Amino acid sequence: MDFSRLETSSKIGDGWTYPPTVARRSGWLDVDAEAGHRIYWEEYGPADGEPVMFLHGGPGGACSPEMARFFDPARYRVILFDQRGCGKSEPNVAAAGPAAALRNNTTADLIGDIEKLRDALGISGRMHVFGGSWGSTLAMAYAIAFPQHCASLILRGIFLGAAEDLLYLYQGNAATWHEAPHALTAPGAYISYPGEWGELLSVLTVAERGDVMASYKAIFDMAPANEEERAKQLHAALTWSLWEGVISNMIPETASTGKFGDADFALCFAQIEAHYFANDLFIEPGHLLGHADVLASIPVHIVHGRFDQVCPLTQASRLVDALRGAGAEPATYVITNAGHSAMERENALALTAIMDGLPRPGA
Repeated sequence: MDFSRLETSSKIGDGWTYPPTVARRSGWLDVDAEAGHRIYWEEYGPADGEPVMFLHGGPGGACSPEMARFFDPARYRVILFDQRGCGKSEPNVAAAGPAAALRNNTTADLIGDIEKLRDALGISGRMHVFGGSWGSTLAMAYAIAFPQHCASLILRGIFLGAAEDLLYLYQGNAATWHEAPHALTAPGAYISYPGEWGELLSVLTVAERGDVMASYKAIFDMAPANEEERAKQLHAALTWSLWEGVISNMIPETASTGKFGDADFALCFAQIEAHYFANDLFIEPGHLLGHADVLASIPVHIVHGRFDQVCPLTQASRLVDALRGAGAEPATYVITNAGHSAMERENALALTAIMDGLPRPGA
């Protein structure tokens, strides 16, 4: 793979290789009659192109047309879809509430949805599976369940979802923050983003900061009895969403801009994440690395930002070690001078370079 064209910069800017495109077709697919779930999907590129299943992050992050720009529009048939409860999929957490949208909303359900979408779109052979952050988690879980359907895994910002990974992102020094807000008492993303960390903790009482994730989930699970409680819930969702949105970039964006500051996006993103995090991502501890032999049977391409504070580089290191322990080197392993976001220049160009360099079928 030739990565000589990578440049040092924070945002992708006008450095995209491929121009914006429009979906060739789109629609909704009924995936769960019992809970009423239907997922929204879009397809880009030629109907006879190499299929790519794009798995967005979060969970709850939803897709946008910009995500199709990692792929050569003349070569790849790219499928974007909004996972259960978010984006244009229905029921949506923001519109229908968590009781409806989080019902039957687990990792196993999402893996099943990928299979149903494959069948509905007539994908019978192997496909490339492309996912970042939570999308990398779901991609690995899917590949372990259906390795025969995976031509390759293209993973960015590896998220293994172990307890230590979540504590790094959401707990840090929270329990003692009121006494010494700048004390380095535990590892955590707060070290690089102390102001934003203070905003996240400001929603909670001192006692509630003993378990940040559980305390936020209690707010999200509350059935608001009045406008004041509804406002509290929305404020908590926006604060949660903005925390992750801001720290996703090595050079933080203005907190009030972008999708993370949108009320509907935040309500979906925060509540779906809290739902999954409270349930260990609905994945047995050790499941992903414990099946490294299955992952090693598939070409695995990894891009990870050295300065990623949402999913620190140690997570990619653990995956690489597990693959090597199973007897396989990653097909590609690129550590970029970037943070977490796929839209940071070096991450985006590395991902595009990988897709451009994949061997064509039969080559």
